[in-house]
Amino acid sequence: MAPNHPLAADPDAGFGLYVHWPYCDRICPYCDFNVRRTRAIDAAEWRAAFRAEMGHLRSMQGDAAPALTSLYFGGGTPSLMPPALIAGVIDDAAKTWGFIDGAEITVEANPTSSEIARFAAFQGAGVNRLSLGIQSLDDAALNFLGRDHSAAEARDGLGRAAEVFGRTTFDLIYGRPNQTLAAWTDELHTALAFAAGHVSLYQLTIEDGTAFAAAQRRGTLVQPEESALADLYEATQEIMAAAGLSAYEVSNHAGQTEQGRHNLTYWRYGAYAGIGPGAHGRLVIDDRRVATETIRDPEAWRAAALNTGHGISHQTELDAEACSDEMLVTGLRLAEGVPAARFLAVTGFSLAQLHTAPRVGTLREQELISLDEDRLTATTRGRGLLNAVIAEIATDLSWLVDQTTPAPD
Repeated sequence: MAPNHPLAADPDAGFGLYVHWPYCDRICPYCDFNVRRTRAIDAAEWRAAFRAEMGHLRSMQGDAAPALTSLYFGGGTPSLMPPALIAGVIDDAAKTWGFIDGAEITVEANPTSSEIARFAAFQGAGVNRLSLGIQSLDDAALNFLGRDHSAAEARDGLGRAAEVFGRTTFDLIYGRPNQTLAAWTDELHTALAFAAGHVSLYQLTIEDGTAFAAAQRRGTLVQPEESALADLYEATQEIMAAAGLSAYEVSNHAGQTEQGRHNLTYWRYGAYAGIGPGAHGRLVIDDRRVATETIRDPEAWRAAALNTGHGISHQTELDAEACSDEMLVTGLRLAEGVPAARFLAVTGFSLAQLHTAPRVGTLREQELISLDEDRLTATTRGRGLLNAVIAEIATDLSWLVDQTTPAPD
C-alpha cells in the first residue's frame, strides 16, 4: 500500500458550499435521497443551526480557507424554504467564507404554482441560478414519476424562471418503462424550445429502498432492455450536440458558458463544505482531504448543530488511494476527463503509471477510454458504459498502488 501524500487543494476546481434541505411535499417513487415529508419548522432555529455548522467547518479549515465559488441549495425541495431563510443562509455564508465575484448561487425548485410565485423572492434573496425538477413534459409520465405538477405547469415554470433568473437549468428523466425512441425524441425536441443553456438528462435508475425498487421486485415495473437504453442514450447525445448543448458530463448538457459551476467542483474533485441533515463534504485541511458526513435525521441534526455547533456524524481522512478512486469516479464523468497534472497534485500518483496496466490497455483497444500524457478521458461510448469502465480502471489502479510509491513532491 502506498503511503499518504500531501493532497493539495486545486484552486481551479473551486470551493463550494452545499446546503441540504430535507423536506418535500411528496416523496417521489424513484428518489433515494435523504428526504422527509414537509413539516412546520422554526426558520430562526434552522438558520442558527446552519450558521453554527458553517462556523465549525470553517474552523476546521484553519487560515487557508478559500472564498466560495458556489453555493447550492439541494434536497429535498429547498424552494419550500422561506425566502428569508435562504437570504439568511447566503448572508451567513458570505460572513463565514466570503464569495468570489460572480459566485454561482443555485436553488432547486419544482414548477408548482405555489413555488413559481416565489421565484422573484428567491432572486431577491440572492439566488442567481434556478434548477427546475421538470422530469417530463408528458402528463402520463409525470403521474408515473409521482410528480406534483402537470406538463402545463412545467412549461409555465420554465417560462417564468427565464424571466426572473439570468441562468436556469432543468431535469428530465428518460428510459422509462415502455418509452419509445420516437416518443423520447419528440419530448426532447419540445424541451429544447425551453432550454436556456443547460439541461440535465438522466436515465431512470432503480435505487434500493425506493417505491420503484419494490415495484420492480413485484414485476409491475419493467425497464427497457439494455439495447433500447443504449439507443436512447445515443440519440440524446446526437440531438443535444446538434442543438449546441453537448454533454460536458454524462447527464449534463450545456453551452460552454452555462456549465454548472457547483457540480463541476464535485466532478473536478474540488473541495466543498456540506451542511444540513445527511450532507457530505470534502474539505482540504493541512493539505489533507477530509470527508465529512452529517446526521441524517433532520431533528437530530438540528439539535446537535444548535447544542454542539455541528451535526457531523462521520469524519475521515482520505489517503492517496481513496482520493485516486474518488477522483476517477467523478472526473471520468466529464468530457474533459481527468487532467494528469491535477491527478498528480491531488493524489501523488502519475497517470502515466496506467500505461502498462492490462485492463487500461484493453479499454483503450475497445475505444472506451483515451490516455495520453495530458489526461485520461472516457470516450462518448465509454461514458455510456461508465460504471464498468471505472471498475476496470480502479482494479488496475489498486494493483499499481500496491507496487509503487507516489511520485515525489
